[in-house]
Amino acid sequence: MNYRHAFHAGNHCDVLKHAALALILERLRDKEKPFIILDTHAGRGLYDLESQEARRSGEHQGGILKIINDPSPPASLHPYLDAVRRQNPFGGLRWYPGSPMIARDALRRQDSAKFCELHPDERVALDRAIGGDSRIRIFDVDGYQSVRAFLPPKERRGLVLIDPPFEKPGEYERLADAIADGVARWAGGVYMIWRPLKDETGYAAFLDAVAPLRLEKSLVVSLAVAGPAANTLTGSGLHIINPTFGLSDALAAALPYLAARLAAAPGGGWSLVETEKGAAIRNEAGAA
Repeated sequence: MNYRHAFHAGNHCDVLKHAALALILERLRDKEKPFIILDTHAGRGLYDLESQEARRSGEHQGGILKIINDPSPPASLHPYLDAVRRQNPFGGLRWYPGSPMIARDALRRQDSAKFCELHPDERVALDRAIGGDSRIRIFDVDGYQSVRAFLPPKERRGLVLIDPPFEKPGEYERLADAIADGVARWAGGVYMIWRPLKDETGYAAFLDAVAPLRLEKSLVVSLAVAGPAANTLTGSGLHIINPTFGLSDALAAALPYLAARLAAAPGGGWSLVETEKGAAIRNEAGAA
């Protein structure tokens, strides 16, 4: 594995992904019954934006840095922005929380989390960041295989976050197999898949593969900060199965703001499609 998220932490892709994650976690916390988080491609959990990697890419400057100091962002972004601020208690923006840190901070006494990370250095850093928490287990397990290994959980509520680097051929095929296996084992879980806005042929094949599952409800959103460009990732999307209540409205309120605020060049925009039993019940889009 060559991918290192330290170069990309806090960029526009993280903003979309972690804003949605924070909203889902907030809704899971609304009920007393325990929930579980399974993060299949966890990363190191906490990123130093003053590190050599972050300084070299500067990607966070086009992402979280553009919105963290805004005095009046949409209310639906507050859970995410609060999660970032918790890692910077003295102000400023040096530390950026990855999904494991955001998830850890949302756990209550009765909740738990499993984080999977194959890269040895990233796994050691993850253990250093959050490994001392008794509610958390960290595994040296292939992320796709973890779906079969850890589902169904004893908890009846929770989230599976699948956030692969998409650096190898066949990612969408493995993703489709994992979703089919996961839904068969745990139909009531929330599944949030992150993807780059590239290889639309592969994504179309993924949609065809999961169509026979006859999923009850799905939410698909995208955010692009510029038009398509060769060798540059200008946007990302989320494919969410069994979205939590209110998530569609919350993201619909945040996406126009994010598209405008994070725009890096002409051609960007956002979209949101909500489906129920395969039929679209909401379809919205806008330019940056």
